[in-house]
Amino acid sequence: MTLFYGTELSSRLMLGTAQYPSPEILMDAVRRAGAGVVTVSLRREAAGSRAGHAFWELIRTLGVPVLPNTAGCHTAREAVTTAHMAREVFGTDWIKLEVIGESDTLQPDMFALVDAARILVEDGFKVFPYMTEDLVGAERLLRAGCEVLMPWGAPIGSGKGLNNLFGLRALRAHFPDVPMVVDAGIGVPSHAAQAMELGYDAVLINTAVAKAGDPAEMARAFAMAVEAGRMAYVADPMEMRDMAVPSTPVIGQAVL
Repeated sequence: MTLFYGTELSSRLMLGTAQYPSPEILMDAVRRAGAGVVTVSLRREAAGSRAGHAFWELIRTLGVPVLPNTAGCHTAREAVTTAHMAREVFGTDWIKLEVIGESDTLQPDMFALVDAARILVEDGFKVFPYMTEDLVGAERLLRAGCEVLMPWGAPIGSGKGLNNLFGLRALRAHFPDVPMVVDAGIGVPSHAAQAMELGYDAVLINTAVAKAGDPAEMARAFAMAVEAGRMAYVADPMEMRDMAVPSTPVIGQAVL
C-alpha cells in the first residue's frame, strides 16, 4: 500500500462528505465504501455552531482518517487562514489545499496554490494540493514541500471522467514515485477504475456517490472499481495495437 506522508491507508478510495441526503446515508456510504479517508470542508463543518458540532461528532464515529480541505478559497491568503482554522478544529496537520482560480470550471489557480503550499509546509502542514495535470506546476509543488499530488480528472462535480488522458499519463510517468490521487470530475465507477489502471494511487469521490439514487450502493460500486483498477495495473495490462492480432494460431490450419 502506498504511504501518504508516512501513513498507510486501509483503502485507496477517499470519500467526500458533502451533499448527502442525510447523515445516516452518509454514514452508510462511508462504511459500504470502506473508505480510507473522508474529506471535510471547514465551511461545511460550520465550526462553532451546534450543527457543525453534531456533524463533526458524526464524522468521528466513523473511525476514518479525516482530510480537511480549503474548499471555496480563491486566494492563497484565504486558503492559508482556512487551513490553520481547520487544524484547530479537526486536530490534524493534513490539509487538502484548494485555491480556485476560475469560477465556471473551478480550475485551480496553480500560482496561488504553490504560494499557499509553501507557506503551509513551512507551518508544519502535510499538504495535499488539488491541481491541474500541469507538469511544471507539479514540479513547483514538490519543490515547495508537498509529498502528494491531487490532479483533477475533470471540473468538480461534472462527472465527465478523465478529460485529459495524455496529461494524466504524462504526470504519472514524470513522477513515478510520488503518491497521486485523481480528484474531481469522476462520475461512474469505470472512471475510477481507469484512473487506477493508469497507475494512480487513489481516487477521491464525492458528488458521484452523494448524488446517486442509492449512495451506499454506489459507494460500494466505486470501492470494487478501485480495487479492480489497481489489480489490473499491478497485473501489467497488454499494450494497445492499431491492427488486429489473432488469438488463435494460424500455423497448422488446414489449407483448402
